[in-house]
Amino acid sequence: MLRRISVALAAVGSLLIFTWPFTIAGEMKTDALLAQAVFVFLMPLLVVLLFVELSSGRLDSRQLALLGVLAALNSVVRMLGAGLAGVETAFFLILIGAYVFGPAFGYLLGATSLMVSALVTGGVGPWLPFQMMAAGLVGIGAGLLPHPKRRVAQVLVLIAYAIVASFAYGALMTMWNWPYLAGTGTDLSYLAGAAQTENLLRFVRYELFTGGLLWDLGRAITTSVLIAISAPALLATLNRAANKAGVNRS
Repeated sequence: MLRRISVALAAVGSLLIFTWPFTIAGEMKTDALLAQAVFVFLMPLLVVLLFVELSSGRLDSRQLALLGVLAALNSVVRMLGAGLAGVETAFFLILIGAYVFGPAFGYLLGATSLMVSALVTGGVGPWLPFQMMAAGLVGIGAGLLPHPKRRVAQVLVLIAYAIVASFAYGALMTMWNWPYLAGTGTDLSYLAGAAQTENLLRFVRYELFTGGLLWDLGRAITTSVLIAISAPALLATLNRAANKAGVNRS
């Protein structure tokens, strides 16, 4: 029960931070202040979630080592795509790892993968905590997916989720800085204090105008192809490791 509560709090807290343009009425904060506030929230949350997993016995030393290995490997794999023209190579490993080991592991893997990648490539900036949280949310969703008996069906489930998650990740990453980038005084601009439906329409117009959906399509295609290629072997390998460690995915 404690595990589920911690994962739920992580998901809800992360979503609230991303959707601040629809929940906070008033003057906008600067990028730096908002990023600092997110780090203040995110880093203790990761520590608490890790502690809960360790204390509950769900994450033992072998799984913790595997988390570190997968995060480090993913940081290297991500450099092959680097987000160029929507090509994103980081998410397939997050989805498969989370699918096998569960939502909490998925949140930790998503967040730590993006953090390690940023440290390796020098991509640290105000966007990093949001990337970490968005990848963590993608991992939570993958950990909650159904597990049909046939391996082909599992791969298809992962591909279908990868398409949805790619667009969701892009929308979240656009949402947090949309008020800053869209400027003021246009039909695309965030309007402080306006109704949620009004700002939602403005956000959708901004996504269409800036081509964010095309960028997300590139991410969806890349992730789906990598899952189709690698998932059968990775699922077999990681499931064997999970069974040996007695992982409870609930």
